[in-house]
Amino acid sequence: MRRTDEARLKNKIESVLPILDEYQRRIYLATEAKALGHGGRSLISRISGVSMPTIRNGIRELDDPNRVILTEGRCRKNGGGRKRVTEEQPGILQYLQMLIEPHTKGDPERALLWTNKALMKLAGELQNEGFEVSHVTVGQMLEAMGYSLQSNKKSLALKPSHTDRNEQFEYINKEVVDANNKGCPVLSVDAKKKENIGNFKNNGKTYESKGQPVEVLDHDFPIEELGKATPYGIYNIFKNKGFVNVGISRDTASFAVESIRRWWYCEGLGPYAASPEIVITADCGGSNGNRNRLWKRELQNLANEIGKPIRVLHYPPGCSKWNKIEHRLFSFISSNWRGIPLITTAVIVALIGATSTRTGLAVKCVLDEAIYEKGVKVCDDELESINIFLDDFHGDWNYRILPEF
Repeated sequence: MRRTDEARLKNKIESVLPILDEYQRRIYLATEAKALGHGGRSLISRISGVSMPTIRNGIRELDDPNRVILTEGRCRKNGGGRKRVTEEQPGILQYLQMLIEPHTKGDPERALLWTNKALMKLAGELQNEGFEVSHVTVGQMLEAMGYSLQSNKKSLALKPSHTDRNEQFEYINKEVVDANNKGCPVLSVDAKKKENIGNFKNNGKTYESKGQPVEVLDHDFPIEELGKATPYGIYNIFKNKGFVNVGISRDTASFAVESIRRWWYCEGLGPYAASPEIVITADCGGSNGNRNRLWKRELQNLANEIGKPIRVLHYPPGCSKWNKIEHRLFSFISSNWRGIPLITTAVIVALIGATSTRTGLAVKCVLDEAIYEKGVKVCDDELESINIFLDDFHGDWNYRILPEF
């Protein structure tokens, strides 16, 4: 065959093959090879890249008067191809099921009891039992059985939910909407987790020159001279504004109320000077917990100072994740400083203050260098002197502290 004819045939084959399935390619190439006569099979194999045995099989099918005509959508006749591993090795599926079933956790004789059930480990255990299988095939079998990779899900409660849990959520929602309609600031407050100050690893990634990651200390032991930082947040729910007071001392009720005081003089006094009261939503535990006596005494001092009642609505126990500050402020702070070592308090304040979102979140951040003592006691007489009024519904969660004048 001349070179021009060979090039023409090659272009023809390269144009047709991509639109054919396996069976059609085999038959088409066999037809071309037969048309060329002697040497046709080797030539077609060379210019198409398809093996000689495949072309020979195609010619054999064409020459067979009793060949099976495949139905539409099939590339091979019934029974063609490799047998499934479950057919070649009966019992493999049942043994794999036994390895991963939850009830095997209680049997100390199981090889995979105290290990992660990774595909390689499952395949190795099957091979130890005499099965021939790869980790890829194990993954395919698991998928066919309805399994997929799953992470832990936090859904089991250590204690049963409070019977009035849903009612408290509805109560909080009603009260904060009414307060907003009256022109009151509605604040969600909480302390973010403490952060080690220093050149420590901060989870997450940020763009750097390729092959030049930021080098940090290989251990996360706190540096006593630098200490830890505790960001206490105040999130204005209906204004989408955040205020963070970064403390370097202990997370106490005095620190929590001081953070609210700073918010008032920095952010609240101007727009809310004429508001009838301040409304706060908070968790049931921690420095702003509903049973924290110091929290209530410090709120009394703040109410006296600014001359406004302070309304507090606590989320039920175990419901801190529903506190709006968690997913409307703290999550974006963590995202903004991901991968950046928090080497100084100045860096922490700058990163928090630079946090923003496309929905308009704005954050102001200040540093609080005061020292707050731990273990301050409030005696019964002090507690009884607090000008507190409990709501009819769950007064232990919902109350108002009025100024003493």
